[in-house]
Amino acid sequence: MKKILVLCTGNSCRSQLAEGYLRYYVGDKAEVYSAGVETHGVNTRAIATMKEDGLDISGHTSNNISEYLGVDFDYVITVCDNAKERCPYFPTLAQKFHYNFPDPAKAIGTEAEIQNAFSEVREMIKQYCADFVKQHLK
Repeated sequence: MKKILVLCTGNSCRSQLAEGYLRYYVGDKAEVYSAGVETHGVNTRAIATMKEDGLDISGHTSNNISEYLGVDFDYVITVCDNAKERCPYFPTLAQKFHYNFPDPAKAIGTEAEIQNAFSEVREMIKQYCADFVKQHLK
């Protein structure tokens, strides 16, 4: 079975969204993990924005990349530049992919503006994940 790792800085938002969508799209075709080069806990707004789209990620945990050093991943997807630059080397033949999604956790403004930022990034990540699965896990 294929193994996918989604990597971000704090494994709190973007990587959690991607993990949720990848799990949804791959079904039983792959195992999906997410981690950060740090751990910040799962962002409550990320949970809420996924719930708006019918996916429950409230049971996700924030994990550090060091927890997965022994896992032989097939794909590693970094979802922010910081994680790509700070990702420690670990022995794997994984294909690496990168997309620098905006960080909705840094959005400022009214509650509606912040929520809109989360929704916009969610939709970007949703489309990326759907395309990734179509291209790599037919």
